[in-house]
Amino acid sequence: MSYGFRPGRGCKDALREVDRLLTEGYPHVVDADLLSYFDTIPHTSLMERVGERVSDGRLLELIEAFLQQDIVKGLERWTPVGGTPQGAVISPLLANSYLHPLDCHMRERGYRMVRYADDFVVLCRSAAQAALAEVQAWVEANGLRLHLDKTHVGDCREPDHGFEFLGYRFEAGRRWVRKKSVKAVRERIRTRTGRTRGDSLGCIIADLNPMLKGWVAYFKQAQPMTFSGMDGFIRRRLRAILRKQEKRPGRGRSLADHIRWPKTFFADMGLFTMTEAHALASQSR
Repeated sequence: MSYGFRPGRGCKDALREVDRLLTEGYPHVVDADLLSYFDTIPHTSLMERVGERVSDGRLLELIEAFLQQDIVKGLERWTPVGGTPQGAVISPLLANSYLHPLDCHMRERGYRMVRYADDFVVLCRSAAQAALAEVQAWVEANGLRLHLDKTHVGDCREPDHGFEFLGYRFEAGRRWVRKKSVKAVRERIRTRTGRTRGDSLGCIIADLNPMLKGWVAYFKQAQPMTFSGMDGFIRRRLRAILRKQEKRPGRGRSLADHIRWPKTFFADMGLFTMTEAHALASQSR
């Protein structure tokens, strides 16, 4: 089933469906990755798909003209024969239309596929090699390619055999925030907490809080240790700013800094705490 760019569906719905299937006994997973999908959709085949649902000739001509806009790169200029311009409003709709037959193909063969745009997993009750073969055959027949280094099958109940989907890693019966997602949010925090930032601590916290709240709202199903580690990282960054403002050397890791600016200090300043927010969310569930 498709969840990306669909009315009434979204990332969280796709993740809930994955959770449901794992709980119901579908632990064998095909974690597939299409190689440069948006850049490689064949125009001829795509227009045939669109033509099956759209009969207005003028609209079809407009879509075709949109796809065939010349690309200019440096001194080179060419007309593309594949791909949809990323960032354009209609591109997600066209991309979904092209992969919809894959949804139908896998469903007709009894497989449970969860797809968000070009990111999808196939969940099976037993070994998933046959499901991967079905995906591979359809992809090749439709002018696409799998990224073989990023496509694999496995039993996600086993350690080191999990899979990643929409920012999460599913492994050994648990949900984790994938390392790439943790790295990305840490970098965003770093850009807001540079030691030379001249704003007051209150302004910095006010800048951080909306981002932190949004991140926890999305990843609240993950294991709690992720959030405690993130809280500690944020406080270390803020202590380093306070040390810099007092013209004191160091990175803010000393015991004296923890005593002078403990957790309660930052709580009183209004800093959003991921650990507490996750605990409250767990209680409400």
